[in-house]
Amino acid sequence: MQVIVCGAGQVGFNIARQLTSEANDVTVIDMDANRVRRVTESIDVKGLVGFAAHPPVLQEAGAEDADMLIAVTYADEVNMIACQVAHSLFNVPTKIARVRHQSYLEPAWRNMFSRDHLPIDVIISPEIEVARAIIRRLEVPGALDVIPMADDSVRAIAVRCMPDCPVLDTPLQELTELFPDLKIFVVGIIRDDELIVPTPKTEMREGDEVYFVADRDHVRRAISAFGHEEAEARRIIIIGGGNIGVYIAHELEESHPDIRCKLIELNEPRARAAADQLSRTTVLLGDALDREILEEANVAQTETVVAVSNDDEVNILSSLLAKRLGADWAITLVNSNSYGPLVGQLGVDAVVNPRGSTVSTILQHVRRGRIRGVYSVREGAGEFIEAEALETSSITGKSIRDIRLPKGILIGSVIRKGEVIVPRGDTQILAHDRVVLFTNADLIKKVEKLFSVGLEFF
Repeated sequence: MQVIVCGAGQVGFNIARQLTSEANDVTVIDMDANRVRRVTESIDVKGLVGFAAHPPVLQEAGAEDADMLIAVTYADEVNMIACQVAHSLFNVPTKIARVRHQSYLEPAWRNMFSRDHLPIDVIISPEIEVARAIIRRLEVPGALDVIPMADDSVRAIAVRCMPDCPVLDTPLQELTELFPDLKIFVVGIIRDDELIVPTPKTEMREGDEVYFVADRDHVRRAISAFGHEEAEARRIIIIGGGNIGVYIAHELEESHPDIRCKLIELNEPRARAAADQLSRTTVLLGDALDREILEEANVAQTETVVAVSNDDEVNILSSLLAKRLGADWAITLVNSNSYGPLVGQLGVDAVVNPRGSTVSTILQHVRRGRIRGVYSVREGAGEFIEAEALETSSITGKSIRDIRLPKGILIGSVIRKGEVIVPRGDTQILAHDRVVLFTNADLIKKVEKLFSVGLEFF
């Protein structure tokens, strides 16, 4: 597949790296020659310095033969015009654009992105993706990550094994004996910053981040099995009154009227704008690194602090200060990769990376076969994939043990006519089953092949 990526920032770089690792032909465009050089020196892509919305630049990038254009520059307008040019002049089949400014996404202007106006097939809003990811974590206290799959009938959950975790040093094959009626399947473990796709004999250790797939109705019990008994937050402090903070507060007001929410914002115009948009949220003007402001927000009686300002250092330090002053749990937005390995050790409970959310959403529309959902973990080290088994797929009609999945791919759940099935060796995959898998990044192509249409179909 030939793909043009407009923008060589962190998101563009990660998308290009992922696509190149899967043998796609990728061209990256950016105005900054240093960014283009960094991409071309790091991964096997063609780099082009230029303005991504200019027709000659897109032509030089190979737009006439491109299968997809992904526009993730820092400017919404450049992303949108690049898609328009790709459609009108080069007839590129699939166009994906990142749009940050929320005014473009208001329901009143929804028709703007139709094929007759701005022909963008998929619009990605990082702020909304991040906000939704945080709200899901708030709904499952104790979870580091919550990933809805198969129309949210199952969820992929990440938890950290604390010293009091009751299943430490327990082989995974014994979990079924310990919890026979619990629909849960462990598919991945992050240990010492390395991804392990476990075997039945793998044991969990203190400090492990464990990814498992569970029936949505069993998530709370599954979290408890790992020793997490945290109560759902009823008092929340949001640090940062930008798009993400206001979106979270508004959603909590709409969907969780029993939650008492306070928002802290340092910038006065932004604080006033937030107060105008929110009805039940208390907005405080001040610095979240000021102990007095946190105490005014009654941080000692707060279950969860959500730090989503546009400054990583403020988010990390304010989270740690809030926890020191009595908050139970901290969810922190961190943009920089360099902080990733440190934040958990410092005491931040759950980290949200906007690039990860954006990359996952884009990959969902890149995957081939009957791939319905994709979620990338740990900067693309592994992926959760939701796929539909077709009548002619190579796995259809076979039991899991007979499929002989490559080492590094695990089936975490099978959903058949709304019923969630915990996979066993004798579980048979039927046509139209929706299958949730976890895989190492270097095995993505094999997963796509498993769910592709067989040649005999034609």
